[in-house]
Amino acid sequence: MTRTLAGDFDYDTHGRGYARRRRPDPRIAALIHTALGDARTVLNVGAGAGSYEPGDRYVLAVEPSAAMRAQRPPGAAPALDATAERLPFDDDAFDAVMATVTVHQWRDTAAGLAELRRVARGPVVVLTFDGAELDRFWLAEYAPELIAAERRRYPAIAMIAAALGRTTDVLEVPIPIDCVDGFTEAYYARPEAFLDPRVRAAQSAWGFITPEATGRAVENLRSDLTSGRWQRSYGHLLTQPQFVGSLRLLIGRP
Repeated sequence: MTRTLAGDFDYDTHGRGYARRRRPDPRIAALIHTALGDARTVLNVGAGAGSYEPGDRYVLAVEPSAAMRAQRPPGAAPALDATAERLPFDDDAFDAVMATVTVHQWRDTAAGLAELRRVARGPVVVLTFDGAELDRFWLAEYAPELIAAERRRYPAIAMIAAALGRTTDVLEVPIPIDCVDGFTEAYYARPEAFLDPRVRAAQSAWGFITPEATGRAVENLRSDLTSGRWQRSYGHLLTQPQFVGSLRLLIGRP
């Protein structure tokens, strides 16, 4: 029997290392939790292994991948097998709704965002990346195919903002040099990390380019690290405490 994916990436097959390498960064978490305001009940949609869920409120999670649900730690919020596009809740069921690094994976982004707004009495908080700003990151030189694939995946920030509420704040999120959440830009000052297939396996972007393109990117980066060319071009990042790339936090209010 053919299995239908809930989104654009097969996390049941390829998502088993996420809990280890995609841990919530406390500084990014603080921004998300502040954005939730005084909400006491929170729905986390596309919750994955539970990153960024606040521990001081009642949280319910929605995650369609069994492999991701299985990686949720003991004591984590209960997670329902459901999708963003069809949330099994009444209107205004939660004080706030959050969705972190997930909207680009939904089959119908507009329907999913409308559902987030429908079930939230208060803010809807979305952490995502701005596809128009992906070229800020040096990886664009080495893996242009990856950047192009990611740009196609990410919904326009203006489209997300319009769907979240009457007013939506869009914040650039600085990425700390020692960020523990292993998305691609988290390694802006640790280029050698991309040589590790385990790191790349926890970044869905690599699943959208060919093995040949990945091989070229890795070998060109390896060569430039060995020769010192990367350091000459981008070495200033090695001591830069933060990087402002494409990471964005949107806070929509009814």
